[in-house]
This record gives sequence, C-alpha cells and structure tokens, in this order.
Amino acid sequence: MDMVGTVCVFCGSSEGAREEYAEAARGLGTALAGRGMRLVFGGGRVGLMGVVADAVLDAGGEAVGVMPEALLEKEVGHQGLTELRVAGTMHERKAIMADLADAFVALPGGYGTFEEFLEMLTWAQLSLHEKPCGLLDTAGFYRPLVSLFDHAASEGFVRAEHRSLVLLENDPERMLNLLQSHTPPATGKWVVPEEL
Repeated sequence: MDMVGTVCVFCGSSEGAREEYAEAARGLGTALAGRGMRLVFGGGRVGLMGVVADAVLDAGGEAVGVMPEALLEKEVGHQGLTELRVAGTMHERKAIMADLADAFVALPGGYGTFEEFLEMLTWAQLSLHEKPCGLLDTAGFYRPLVSLFDHAASEGFVRAEHRSLVLLENDPERMLNLLQSHTPPATGKWVVPEEL
C-alpha cells in the first residue's frame, strides 16, 4: 500500500443524538492534520461534515470539499475550506472524492453515508481500487452493519477475503494506523462461482 496522504471521510450532515459522534469527528480531524494528511469530504459546514472539517482546519491541515451544485444551499457549503469543488451531480461528486482519496473512512451518518461507503467497498471487492475502507465505530454505531456483513459472509454472499476489506476501529488514531498498514487481499479480481 502506498502512503496514505488523503483520506475521504463520509459522514452525516447531522451531528446525531450523541455527543460522542462529534467528539470522534473532531478527534479524526485533529489526527488527520497532525499526521499531515489531507481531508476530502462532502463539503458541508453542518453536522459531522462541518465538525471534521473545522477540526482539520483548526489544527492547520487541508480540507477539500466536494459538493453538487444542487446541495450547495441545502447542505450549506463550507466557505472556509482549503478548496471547495462544485460537482454537477452526486455521481460526479463521488467520482471526484474517490479519485482524490488514498483511503476511505465512514463516521456515523445516514443513508448517504452508508451508500457512499458501500460503493467504495464494492469497488475494492471488484479490485477497481486497492484503497482501504474503514468504519469508525463510535459508540458501537456500526455494530449492526458489521453484523449484517458477517451474516452475508456466513450465508455465502461475501467471501472471507472480501469481508476482511472492512476495517473497524473506534479510535481515530488507531483507525489511521489501520489505513496506513492496510494490505489488500491477494485474491485480485472478482471470483466467479465454481460451477461457471
């Protein structure tokens, strides 16, 4: 794995119901800046997006936002960023974020966060990239999703080597350690069923 220089963070445009979520976002932002890593995120100044970006900037780091034009007002685009890129569509937004990033981390969030993370995870499964994908499991937020992954693996829908693509940690510094030490599985491309 090449050195992780830019981390794409997916997270909610809300701060959620627990203070721990914002604390984790601040911790991750501070840790990114402390290691000289650049943040790429959805570009909003509200919710956990704003918290993680502000933490990076407050610690002297770089934060690059990517936001579709249609969401600039709805999500209130962050105007204090190192760079705010405006994309035409949600698909373009994800493609830009993916291209800029060396790794992906999901903080707590809703449907959009899940969808963004799972697309990057699927691309890793298909060997479209070899970038690490981590879930920051603040206050056990991602335990139900991880249980679903385990269930899918036990039912034969996810191979063991692909299940291992999901990096799980509840501490921001340890999550960054996992990203930096990640080695993609050696399976290579998607494996077709034996009967084919």
